Amino acid sequence: MNAREAMIKKVGMIGAGRMGQPMLGHIAGKGFEICAYDIDEDKRAAVERSGGRWQPSLAALAKESDAILVCVGYDRELRELFSVQGALKDVPVGAIVAILSTVNPKTVVELAEIGARRGVHVIDSTICRGGKAADEGTLLSFVGGDEDVVERIRPVLAAYSTDIVHTGRAGTAQVAKAANNMVMWSCLIANHEALALAQRFGMDPDALREALKMSSADNYVLRNWRVNTMAWAEDDLEIVQAMAADRGIALPQAGLNRELCRMLKPKRFKLDEYGK
Repeated sequence: MNAREAMIKKVGMIGAGRMGQPMLGHIAGKGFEICAYDIDEDKRAAVERSGGRWQPSLAALAKESDAILVCVGYDRELRELFSVQGALKDVPVGAIVAILSTVNPKTVVELAEIGARRGVHVIDSTICRGGKAADEGTLLSFVGGDEDVVERIRPVLAAYSTDIVHTGRAGTAQVAKAANNMVMWSCLIANHEALALAQRFGMDPDALREALKMSSADNYVLRNWRVNTMAWAEDDLEIVQAMAADRGIALPQAGLNRELCRMLKPKRFKLDEYGK
């Protein structure tokens, strides 16, 4: 094992949006050298305020990074990044590329195979608990990849994660995140329906929510009421349905929840309007 493979000192981040920026700050705060690239150059000031260096290109970022965190929005953007823009071609042999984005597991498997041919370790490291946890550095990271590679990058992930779970081979972190999302969106819908019904019967929904947090109905989105923006509901459940189709399994609730989330999004947390 060479020096690059033994210890990660320099971290690159592709994508400096809502989640990337606070994670970047936590990584810098733990003493890592971190740089970032984003197609939106207006993000530069925020990156530098967080303790990172701005890189003008993917090539510049890749060449000096021991580990690269990829935090773009969509599966298609990730594929474009690696195929059209050739993001792997400048990554040094032995470096780790961790895909934080929520994408189809087969995308990660394919990219891991491409990376292996180049001597680059591509893993997935999906994140849960949302923007508030990113700000606080209390994210949950599911990590899929070879155990020795996961252990090498663990100190980086621990900079912004209080919990890190090794899920298995590359791609399995996406499976874990899909399962997480399925349950989360189901709970968000159920919470709205339960509280809206209770309100129609004259109960104070906030008081009931406090009571339910002590019951078998307790769930994460109930405890973090009014926080979820639902920004990724459609994309999350589209991935779930694609995964189900790939394995020939029917997931009727997931399909229904996708439709319900479309209707819920403009009325989220507005219990007076729910069901009308």
